Amino acid sequence: MTRHEATYYAQRTMFTPDHELYRSSVARFIADKIAPFHAKWEEDGLVPREIWRAAGEAGLLLPGIPETYGGGGGDFLHSAIVVEEIARALVTGVTGFTTHSENVAPYLLEFGTEAQKAEFLPKMASGEVVGSLAMTEPGAGSDLKAIRTSAVKVDGGYRLNGQKTFITNGYHADRVLVFAKTNPAAGARGISLFWVNATAQGFSRGRLLDKVGQKAQDTAELFFDDVFVPDDMLVGERNAGFGYAMSGLVRERLLIAMRCATALEVALEWTLTHVKQRRAFDKSLIENQFIRFKLAEIKTHSCATRAFVDSCLAQYLDGTLTVDGAAMAKFWASEATRAIDDLMQFFGGYGYMREYPIARAYTDVRPNRIYGGSSEIMREVIARAL
Repeated sequence: MTRHEATYYAQRTMFTPDHELYRSSVARFIADKIAPFHAKWEEDGLVPREIWRAAGEAGLLLPGIPETYGGGGGDFLHSAIVVEEIARALVTGVTGFTTHSENVAPYLLEFGTEAQKAEFLPKMASGEVVGSLAMTEPGAGSDLKAIRTSAVKVDGGYRLNGQKTFITNGYHADRVLVFAKTNPAAGARGISLFWVNATAQGFSRGRLLDKVGQKAQDTAELFFDDVFVPDDMLVGERNAGFGYAMSGLVRERLLIAMRCATALEVALEWTLTHVKQRRAFDKSLIENQFIRFKLAEIKTHSCATRAFVDSCLAQYLDGTLTVDGAAMAKFWASEATRAIDDLMQFFGGYGYMREYPIARAYTDVRPNRIYGGSSEIMREVIARAL
């Protein structure tokens, strides 16, 4: 039995022994290098820059990128393992590893020039360069075509102007993958993708944003004031950025679904341990029929979530996962984490204390129903495919 089968009994057959060895190494790195310091990092509002280098040396960054470009040479299941183990340990301060490795790097790998890939992917794999993805703006969240950041063509490149917000890795980023309008009149067909140097004149970062949860994960505002971006830092074809984003969102939404499925499993594990040990009115909480029945319901919900998400993972591996399929996985799994509210209730007053992981899970898991496309947008994506 694997470590997580305390709550989920179906065998996950897609992971090989080699994958599980990698899972063990990832879990060990998290236990040794991240978990003991995470509370302090939450007080600081971000993780230290050095952890990126350490993660690169340990093989946690770009695990699925070919070795030719400095990556781990693994498959998508290696990426899934990093996402799941971060969620299992509730070290949300390093969820930026996922943005860096599974959102930014694949855009460069699939759409970047050979020169861009050769120069930047090895540095991203080692942690020398931290990458960030800048889509969201103050007036444009799930609706990418509504962005206002512009990139005007000039001699030798583009002049970038605008603002981005809620940007993961925004504080530490050395390079930012920016979606900007190159043909505002064309709507979705006028968006391009740029690989922007964070040291460029006119680029600035706003304050670290004060979030309800995920307090160690750096999230910042970014500003572009007439930033010059050379022609060779355009990623892919001009005005093709919207299509790139739509293809990338399938992967992103599946990863969010996997994170949520794991978060619900471990929250249930913590609660089962608690209700078996905690006593009230001369008996353990698990002996209370209401609590027992509610936990039975949540366990069933958790198992169904894992089964569905793993089915979507299998489809992704064989290239058949559709846009609406990924939306359903993300919608179902993120909404399933609402059950963590009920689990927290069974801890009583202790459940409201951040020293208990269930309290941090309650706040840290919540954004999954928003980013990557809100649940309301997921409903629309699914409905359009009916």
